[in-house]
Amino acid sequence: MSNRRDFLKYTGLVGLSTASGLSLSSCSGNEQEDNKGIKLQHTLDASKQRHQQQFNMSGFAAPKIETVRIGFIGLGNRGGAAVERVSYLDGVQIKALCDVRKIKVEEAKARIKSAGHDPMLYDTDEEAWKKICEQPDIDLVYICTPWEYHTPMAVYAMEHGKHVATEIPAAYTVEDCWHLVETSEKTKKHCVMLENCCYDFFELLTLNMAQQGFFGELIHGEGAYIHHILESLFEKDARWNLWRLKQNARRNGNLYPTHGFGPVCQAMGINRGDRLDYMVSMSSNDFMLESYAEKRATEDPTFKDFVHKPFRGNMNTSTIRTQKGRSILVQHDVSSPRVYSRLHLLSGTKAVAQKYPLPGKIATGHEDWLDETEMKKIEAEYTPPIVKKIGELAKQIGGHGGMDFMMDWRLIDCLRNGLPMDMDVYDAAAWSVIGPLSEWSVANRSRPIDIPDFTNGKWQENKPVDLSLSQGATTGVWSGKV
Repeated sequence: MSNRRDFLKYTGLVGLSTASGLSLSSCSGNEQEDNKGIKLQHTLDASKQRHQQQFNMSGFAAPKIETVRIGFIGLGNRGGAAVERVSYLDGVQIKALCDVRKIKVEEAKARIKSAGHDPMLYDTDEEAWKKICEQPDIDLVYICTPWEYHTPMAVYAMEHGKHVATEIPAAYTVEDCWHLVETSEKTKKHCVMLENCCYDFFELLTLNMAQQGFFGELIHGEGAYIHHILESLFEKDARWNLWRLKQNARRNGNLYPTHGFGPVCQAMGINRGDRLDYMVSMSSNDFMLESYAEKRATEDPTFKDFVHKPFRGNMNTSTIRTQKGRSILVQHDVSSPRVYSRLHLLSGTKAVAQKYPLPGKIATGHEDWLDETEMKKIEAEYTPPIVKKIGELAKQIGGHGGMDFMMDWRLIDCLRNGLPMDMDVYDAAAWSVIGPLSEWSVANRSRPIDIPDFTNGKWQENKPVDLSLSQGATTGVWSGKV
């Protein structure tokens, strides 16, 4: 950071880029380098920010909403599927659908499976989403847009009296993580990150086992997002405006941490008995992205802009230490030819659980994994109530094997019954902040960086996630054909 004037200038630019979608990649080379240095300093400063909590959103039960009226923003790969899943639920009304592409709005409306929905359709311009947030007959705004829009949309919705559910990550700057927390506390509106992997069957099983003490004291956890999507990053029809390719072309770190990280955090009681303390991060060089951009540029001049970009390294490995002395490994690779893995591992003083590359396995000693008969006994004893109640139906409706539907069912049931959320704004911030902090560490030769305590010390008294279904569980499913 050259001086305070440059720092203030940058903070203003950040606000502009967040609000309007302006990308720093549009700057000249020298400006990019200057802004990069200022951004890294700003990340470090924001990681040390002290927070005076206005209201504790962990365990907060908002007033019951008998019929949850929903507006959807972003109807691409995730949003259109969410509209269909939610339409199966009783106690909801889909009131608005919004996307910059008219065809996506029409396709999403056609996917509604039940009666009683007559959504307003917004497809006029890039600012149309604000009308959904301002629409008085909406209780929940469901955001499935490119990453850079998650925070401004979530903040605007909460400021207009709406609860928010946003796709992952909820934010990709430290400042935006704070902005979400402060707005949720000020408005007393939920900000839930739609981390579907927390509702996968083995992850729910091991969460319940951890809470019941099966693993003893948890020592270490591992999570990952290893998913070869190199070619699709360059497919214009796969994602609007090549937004995810642009993320990989201007950021070097663990860009998409929450799929593997979220379930481990829940099992360890992060923000609810323990907290993230500090982290280090390392990226490999880019061995594939630029060369693939060069290849595609010979076929399509659009991709010439991506040649000689400082692409994210193919593999990122981040390690995190918690306040209680546990360690967590988080990996990210979307461009190497590797087998898909979310690497869910929990290692404790009494037992270990692991999923990927194996199917979910449990071991209570170092000799071998439990056999099929013993696993069935474990599942019979520790399968949580949410899976017993909705699991089979979730598999029928689908969404990554059913976990997407369980996530949506639980979100709506909590709103309808006035229950605390399984994933609150502190989780959204703490899980998302790994992205920008990893960028800082990578750029500084893997130096450690502190992870902010978004709970302002309340992690020591916040209650664990409660999946007992001792309350609520009243939301039914449309009686039509599934």
